Amino acid sequence: MNYPISRLVQVFLCILLLPTVAYTQHVEWDEIAPGIWKGIVGVPEEFDLLVASGATLRLEGLKKMEKSDFPFNTEEIAASVEGGKTFLRFPLAIQEQIYGFGLQFKTVHQRGQILQLHVDHYGGRDDGRTHAPVPFYVSSNGYGVFVNSARYIDVYAGSAVRKNSKNAPRALDRNTDKNWTSRPYSDAVEMLIPAPGIEVYVFAGPTPLDAVRRFNLFNGGGPIPPRWGLGFTQRVHKLYTAEEVLQEASDFEEKGYPLDFIGLEPGWQSKSYPNTFVWDAGRFPKPKEFIRELKEKGVRINLWINPYPSPESPIYKPILPYTSSHTVWAGVVPDFTLDTAQRVFWGHFEKEHLDIGVSGYKIDEVDGFDRYLWPDVAQFPSGISAEQMRQTYGLLVQRQSDSLYRKRNERTYGLVRASNAGATSFPYVIYNDYYNHEDFITALINSGFSGLLWTPEARASQTGEEWLRRMQTVVFSPMAMVNAWSSGTKPWSFEEVAEEVRQLALLRMRMMPYWYSEFAKYHFEGTPPFRAMDLEEGFHTGGEQRSTLADDEVDLEVNPYAEAVKKEVKDQYMAGEYLLIAPIFTGQTSRQVILPLGNWYDFYTGLYVGNGEVITIVPELGLTPVFVKDGGVIPMMEPRLHAPAKGESVNLEIRHYGEKPAVYQLYDDDGESFDYELGHYSWREIRVEYQKNGELKGSISKAEKGKPNSVGNVVWRFMTVKNYGEN
Repeated sequence: MNYPISRLVQVFLCILLLPTVAYTQHVEWDEIAPGIWKGIVGVPEEFDLLVASGATLRLEGLKKMEKSDFPFNTEEIAASVEGGKTFLRFPLAIQEQIYGFGLQFKTVHQRGQILQLHVDHYGGRDDGRTHAPVPFYVSSNGYGVFVNSARYIDVYAGSAVRKNSKNAPRALDRNTDKNWTSRPYSDAVEMLIPAPGIEVYVFAGPTPLDAVRRFNLFNGGGPIPPRWGLGFTQRVHKLYTAEEVLQEASDFEEKGYPLDFIGLEPGWQSKSYPNTFVWDAGRFPKPKEFIRELKEKGVRINLWINPYPSPESPIYKPILPYTSSHTVWAGVVPDFTLDTAQRVFWGHFEKEHLDIGVSGYKIDEVDGFDRYLWPDVAQFPSGISAEQMRQTYGLLVQRQSDSLYRKRNERTYGLVRASNAGATSFPYVIYNDYYNHEDFITALINSGFSGLLWTPEARASQTGEEWLRRMQTVVFSPMAMVNAWSSGTKPWSFEEVAEEVRQLALLRMRMMPYWYSEFAKYHFEGTPPFRAMDLEEGFHTGGEQRSTLADDEVDLEVNPYAEAVKKEVKDQYMAGEYLLIAPIFTGQTSRQVILPLGNWYDFYTGLYVGNGEVITIVPELGLTPVFVKDGGVIPMMEPRLHAPAKGESVNLEIRHYGEKPAVYQLYDDDGESFDYELGHYSWREIRVEYQKNGELKGSISKAEKGKPNSVGNVVWRFMTVKNYGEN
């Protein structure tokens, strides 16, 4: 990677002088895109998160958003550089809540947290060491802040109190005052970045969701997975043979379970840990024929890797000069910022994998733990520090593997263990080896604040009930996956719930038109397809009432809802524009659900369930609690075992819930290529309106000539008012 000489001189002089010089800097804010401002503090390092990811903003989407003013009083933002480190401070208002900082598993509210944003395998604590420690936070007051640095960042998220604080807490007597607390009130987010300067960005709202949308569009918008990527996937046991994999695909077909791609774990290689990246001749003697036979069954292949070549790999010698001073499991660590390392490594993948039909990758162990990843004392031939490489390695492998498929005009959809800011547009879903079901849902909720995708995968269970509960959340997530690399579990392994699981998997397939349209909105508009209730209109949180409530309604005895929405809500979430998912966990027979303002309806029956209140539900064992907002439109297709192929038409059942008229945009393209980036896509408008006789009627706009059209016959189902039509 080549840097301008003048820039290197700036950085050198800054590093040379700063240990003895401290200064406070007034930050100038330049609006670089609608509602997005950039500020520079000190002399930023040349290598950062945006450089590593190659993210480019989606300007057309940003131009369509509501204009908004800079959300801060600039005099309340403090920045300084001292001793080669950058200090930042942004104000917090009373009762303001903040969210984000990447993939956290236990907390949604981040105010009061102390974090070090550090790429690592999640170790069971929300301390900033996680798979995707994105240095971006969003406020309940409707703005976002992003620090573009590939360093370990210390964050005091409303947890540190300055003596000249604008809203300093009163000193209380612990002996006598029951209001004394060890965590007194703080009115700022403060950050320490070990670099002589940084770029910092501010994103306007006016709502928290708008700030998140701007952040996602700034990073290129979300991916549109191939249709097959939104189907069902099974990762088979690590030592399966070609014959066993083919039999597994046949078993899915015969038992009536959907399947779109199979993941092969380490045993597909001749040796792994470290890896040869060569097919094992015993288990897979004819990989090209094997992949072709699977595709004839409608199933694709995804390969597990970690990117550390073995001395026995054919790429070991040519890549050796372009690797780190330290190894991982005796495998060398490529410096993926170097063009030669990229050509050697990914060139092998193109020839040996993509040329014979491999459809994607699961990229493992690019996150941590410290005991097996390279240490911070490691050196890389590019001169980029081990710390910066740790923060960006997940970005580099996502970007470079995705580019292999882009060159072929083929979309991919895969898995990765580490990510960071700038990865929003990459077609990768994060996973890990942590296996707490409740925390998986919290992670899914948090992913929507930071431009990430996360899967609450199912691996194994102790009982049929647990298996069913895990599968219920799998089908309402970015990737519907069973990961049987160790357990060998099948969707039907628990006979007592096998039929319920099958129906869930088929529901996932039936809802593909809805999922596909919601991912398109992620791409073009920046709206995360899976997100927290805190981003939903009509939902109150963080102690702040964002809708009008009468005085008597705030009385908790009169309205318990006012108290419920102040708490962290980490067990229910929004899926797409209209759906509220309220998972049931093992051992639960009932649960409470907090409904935002507006009428809400049961997904399965269309019956009214409530409006801006806390309800208690007792669901059937086989049904995931799902609720639809008034006027919700859910396009569904016929149950299928495989996603629609390119050029294939499907019949639709379009459901409408509630009594409000509705307009919904149904997205369509060829489902496999990047031709949509050239304009080869369509939005078809679905309308539901009242007629003169008082009945609802639905319509869908005609397909544009020369545009993709995969819609066959359409049947309308009005779930609440129960009048039916067909056209």
